Amino acid sequence: MNPRLAALLLCLALWFAAATDYIPAFIDAQGKVFGLFKLDIYKDALHVASGLWALIAALMSRRAATMFLKIFGTLYFLDGVMGTFTGSGFLDLSIVTQGVLDIPVTIKFFSSVPHLFLGAFGIATGWFGDRLHTGARA
Repeated sequence: MNPRLAALLLCLALWFAAATDYIPAFIDAQGKVFGLFKLDIYKDALHVASGLWALIAALMSRRAATMFLKIFGTLYFLDGVMGTFTGSGFLDLSIVTQGVLDIPVTIKFFSSVPHLFLGAFGIATGWFGDRLHTGARA
């Protein structure tokens, strides 16, 4: 996949993640998004800033988009792995502020799926995209 397109897709996904906190259809009676986790203004700001980083990289060049995908993908995937085991992440500093959470393993995993998925997408397109891509380059 073209890295510029991949970065744009991640931009949209990150901005959607930030928006879910403000769309009633995604929030349950306890204020949890998809019934799994609570977002806050800090996490929303991180998603918006990451999306802005993705957009800027996509608009700048193929090289900037590839670098974004490599860095973002690796960081987000590792954050998802940490979240799967601890329920907290390092990107939002929740491992420092909240420590290891005493919540069900299924909640830890499903709460981490977005970072695992977005991170894996970034890794695949950033680190291995040229090997997977057979079409013309942008």
